Amino acid sequence: MKEGIHPNYREVCFLDLSNNAKFVIRSCVNAKEMIKMDDGKEMPLYKLDTSSESHPFYTGTQKSVDNMGGRVEKFRNKFARTTPAAKK
Repeated sequence: MKEGIHPNYREVCFLDLSNNAKFVIRSCVNAKEMIKMDDGKEMPLYKLDTSSESHPFYTGTQKSVDNMGGRVEKFRNKFARTTPAAKK
């Protein structure tokens, strides 16, 4: 392999800031901070706003638009297609 052209692929700790969930995966992301893990190992830290631990789609707390007060049904009733008048 050529030297100097490949990204730095290593283990990185990702921290979900919304619920402080941590997970470690291998990544090429540029991390500016370091974190000391429970086992004493120090690794790069990358902070996330949301992850699968806190995202409503993955946690099952996502609200469906169809169930929110019947708004979709009201819209459908208001703008339902009417049969076009027969031309004479």
